Amino acid sequence: MAITLRSRREIELMKKAGKVVAEVLLKLKDSAVPDVSTAELDRLAEDITRQMGAIALFKGVKNPGKGQDFPAVICASLNQQVVHGIPSETVRLQEGDILSVDFGVKLNGYCADAAVTLAVGKIDDDKQRLLDVTKEMLDIAIQRSRAGVKWSDVAGRMQRCAESAGFSVVTDFVGHGIGTQMHEDPKVPNFVSDELLKNDILLQTGMVLAIEPMVNMGTGRVITLNDGWTVVTKDRKPSAHFEHTIAVTENGCEVLTIK
Repeated sequence: MAITLRSRREIELMKKAGKVVAEVLLKLKDSAVPDVSTAELDRLAEDITRQMGAIALFKGVKNPGKGQDFPAVICASLNQQVVHGIPSETVRLQEGDILSVDFGVKLNGYCADAAVTLAVGKIDDDKQRLLDVTKEMLDIAIQRSRAGVKWSDVAGRMQRCAESAGFSVVTDFVGHGIGTQMHEDPKVPNFVSDELLKNDILLQTGMVLAIEPMVNMGTGRVITLNDGWTVVTKDRKPSAHFEHTIAVTENGCEVLTIK
């Protein structure tokens, strides 16, 4: 595992990329209303990205299997879709939906990546609790990430937050290091496994991580649909996803994907 520690100059460059990500996600939050298609949201994200001089990271990513390259700039995952949902002209948001939007850019050679699950209109109490708990997991990671801390301690607290609320952490997908490439070492799980305990990550100043808990209302098991991208919950119950790019600093941790 080759973890690159970033300088203050590099972190500042990543923060500029993070501001683009934050701006796009804020605009999408305002635009995710009933009867809007997920393709419309994708076009809005692409327009803002271009205007701000950045490059969208997801469009054109090679499929890990044999399917098409990813065709959009955002991942738009609706209700039971966990991650990698493809925006569509025919999929229109409805009152009570939850929509997970994952988005990343490269600007001046450095990347940033974030995700948010949006409520479309008024959602039911169970979906709101799912969103609140998943966001709380991310907040725990931000609060606990500092030099000298073992990642297993952070991941364990995140996992307990979800499971004590009766939800399941998705274990098929994890967060990641990020820098000049979207995915770099280390892998950053939101749960504790034997693999993590054997190869724990000691957080160090200069590490930049994309932390992204994904939490399901029912089972943690997921499957990939025939399009080769869209991941859904096995039991078709709702899922939520929140993510920030953070830098471990001398004073704790700094969130880079905020305005």
